[in-house]
Amino acid sequence: MVPSKFIFSLSPLGSAALRATPPSGSRRPPLAPSGAGLGARAVVIGAVATASLAAGLAASAATALRHGRAAGRRRFAREVARTVARLGPTFIKAAQVLGTRRDVVPALLCDELSVLQDDVPPMDAAQSRAALREVYGDRLHTVFASVEETPVASGSIACVYRATLADGATVAVKLRRPGIGPQMTADLALLRRGAAVVARLPMFRGVPVREVVDNLCDSVLGQLDLGREGRDLDRLREDLGSVPRVRVPRVHAAASRPAAIVMDFIPDLAVDTGARCSPAMRRTFAASTLTVVYQMLFINGFVHCDLHPGNLYFTRGGQVVVLDAGFSVQLSEKMRELFADFFLNMSVGRGDRCAAIVLDSAIGVADDADVPAFTEGVKDLVTRSYRLSAKEFSLIAFAGELFDLQRRYGVAASPELVFPLLSLLVVEGTVRSLDPDIDFQETAKPVLNRALFGIR
Repeated sequence: MVPSKFIFSLSPLGSAALRATPPSGSRRPPLAPSGAGLGARAVVIGAVATASLAAGLAASAATALRHGRAAGRRRFAREVARTVARLGPTFIKAAQVLGTRRDVVPALLCDELSVLQDDVPPMDAAQSRAALREVYGDRLHTVFASVEETPVASGSIACVYRATLADGATVAVKLRRPGIGPQMTADLALLRRGAAVVARLPMFRGVPVREVVDNLCDSVLGQLDLGREGRDLDRLREDLGSVPRVRVPRVHAAASRPAAIVMDFIPDLAVDTGARCSPAMRRTFAASTLTVVYQMLFINGFVHCDLHPGNLYFTRGGQVVVLDAGFSVQLSEKMRELFADFFLNMSVGRGDRCAAIVLDSAIGVADDADVPAFTEGVKDLVTRSYRLSAKEFSLIAFAGELFDLQRRYGVAASPELVFPLLSLLVVEGTVRSLDPDIDFQETAKPVLNRALFGIR
């Protein structure tokens, strides 16, 4: 019998699309886009992008005439972000990832891309019923006693619902939107083709355009696989289990599916909890958050790269809560050790060693690269940075200058070295708002010592 408190109707849904879905538990990948479908989508994207960017260029030129070139460049970066928003959720997701790549994209544009938000309405009741039936089929009522109709969170790929399992446990269900897989697959295929064309242009010679686009496409596609994200959450929960005051929700594997994650529901999460706590508690939150990132970077090598305030919460009880592992990377053992070595040498002012690590791990060095000038630039940067007080030191400023040196002297850093640093940049603002005096380098040293000289 269907439980009486189940909020969504379990009667058969009549859409042809739903009748055509595979049986529950099927792992059929998103359908490959047809050539004709890609062509039509490319025309739409091209028309929207051309019209939007043309208007943006005109507006930016007018701004530059009135207020100077710097203001014009800021206006153009903003117009590029607006163009991306008009192209839809796939491009917003890709731009959010690209906005973290300060090693290859100017900081001004990164600032605009990284704050793009998924402006997609939550699924309504009918869409939610369709998504649940698509994922669970006839087993829906045996898995859940109830699912609330209104999502507690919504994004371009999935919505999150509060639900009750058949055994009475209160859980959160992250449910993928129906049809989003083929749509994003088609858009990302176009992005890859566009990157292949751009990479041939003389002005982009030596720039790893295809590698960067392949990386961001893989990151977006990875967020479609909720089965994989569930496993990644389990991995994070295990890796961070030894860190005091840190909580990662437990995944209910038996109730989860490739298009749905079922996990513990953590009540009363709010983005402003840290701001409303005592100064002592805020300092504790800041230190715990940094320890979480350092544990991932230096000890485990499995890194959550997107700990923005929507994925990082604090509780009144003093816990740090980590959610949504959709954008996570696994570092090789060699790269984990190299990054730990880089950070340790940065903290003690050994700039020549930091430069050597970047060069050793680079995915490419241009034919006309000026390696000696790059090395001297990194040495100078590290010497200036490690002498700064905790309040004066800025990871974003450090990384921005490092990436500028790479671009200027023709050194293409490995994404495996870049992404760990970017994961720190994502949390720097949150940590500084909690404790402006926190010392990033001193806080790292105990974890670094365990990583490089101790037993993990």
